[in-house]
Amino acid sequence: MTKIFFSLLIFSISCSPFARAQSGKPAEIVVTPYKTTMIANGKDRALINISVIDKQGIEVSSADNVIRIKITGDAAVISANNKSVPANDMTSFQEKLIDGKLSIVLQAGKNKDVVKFDAMADSLITGSTEIHTVQPGIPHPVTTGTPVAGKGTIDYKIIGADISFLPQLEARGMKFYDKDSQQKDAIEILKENGFNYIRLRIFNHPEVTKGYSPNKGFCDLQHTMQMAKRIKAAGLKFLLDFHYSDTWADPQRQDVPAVWSKLDFPALKDSLFNYTKTVMQTLKNQGTVPDMVQVGNEINHGMVWPYGEINNLDSLANLIYAGVSAVKTVNPATKIMIHIALGGQNEEAHFFLDNMLKRNVPFDVIGLSYYPKWHGTLKDLQANVNNLAATYKKYVMVAEYSQLKQQVNDIAFSVPGNRALGTFIWEPLSTWESVFDKQGKANAFLEVYPVIARKYNVH
Repeated sequence: MTKIFFSLLIFSISCSPFARAQSGKPAEIVVTPYKTTMIANGKDRALINISVIDKQGIEVSSADNVIRIKITGDAAVISANNKSVPANDMTSFQEKLIDGKLSIVLQAGKNKDVVKFDAMADSLITGSTEIHTVQPGIPHPVTTGTPVAGKGTIDYKIIGADISFLPQLEARGMKFYDKDSQQKDAIEILKENGFNYIRLRIFNHPEVTKGYSPNKGFCDLQHTMQMAKRIKAAGLKFLLDFHYSDTWADPQRQDVPAVWSKLDFPALKDSLFNYTKTVMQTLKNQGTVPDMVQVGNEINHGMVWPYGEINNLDSLANLIYAGVSAVKTVNPATKIMIHIALGGQNEEAHFFLDNMLKRNVPFDVIGLSYYPKWHGTLKDLQANVNNLAATYKKYVMVAEYSQLKQQVNDIAFSVPGNRALGTFIWEPLSTWESVFDKQGKANAFLEVYPVIARKYNVH
């Protein structure tokens, strides 16, 4: 997920059961793009909605601030609140909010680029997004053989949690307590409240200076092995999330691991295959093989940059296929998820998935991130998951979310055509709408999940 912790922390409060009913003074600009990948043909357009929230994250519908728009890169704004923008103002202009809203239409240029979109106002925190303009080219299949994934049946539903922070929290001395104030393993408490799946992220070398966990190496293979033992001992299923980086990977950054940075493409592809295979085999050898694997994290802008950027679709497809092949070489039963950060962006989701399928990249599950600040409304999410399931005949799930817990789960478990899998909440032990308080005691947020488990027969 996009790691803008404090900004989303503020925003998430507005979606909690404890949020205030009325908004306060405007504090931050929110930019919600409906496409972050556009075709560089001089014609493709994207809708970007702008709103304002207060310090508690509540939308201020009465805001009338003057918003300054600045575009860097090959794109231009052609309309604002349904009014044409003069040619000499298309990359830098200002417009007043109407009822707290500003609707922008952005048009791509003809060059491959990363376009920076900033929305600013006096005394408000700036809102930003990035748009990648691409030229897809002619697709070249990664294989002409029988697909190694994509036909698997998943006969269970998922209430899952990414709790990769757990070893770090425990290292700081944090303990966890159930609703009766009994101290227990956090994994056991989650299980008792309806969770049946745990997701873990893994980085190549998080211990390096510029890595996720300098010197300590949290979320490396050794820590993952220890956590995998705990997950399986608790009788839960296990999703492994390969970031293919030494640090966070998301739509804004997909840094190549340092030890791969000087490799040519064939050597890089081999290294990705061998690394994935080694991790999988090591986990299998200790009896904790993952039940599902993400080949990359939020990869709608690609992964392992610059080799696998979204502008290099053939290379990206080859890297994904190398990861998929390695997983299936070790354990053919492990299911494959493609994870994109496009909860409410249907057109862009189609662009990505269509281009991967044209290149014969096989997968079983479409995983979406859904954070309202970046991914639209609940209606956008529902329309998207239903459409993707109907179009691609794949399982669809929300692989990351935090706020709007009941509503997101209701949508995820109601995908038609027997394609609903469920959800993974992101880091519920300590961040944003945590299901434990600061003393580690289970709170009201956790009480949502037994209800969801019973409602959708998750076990």
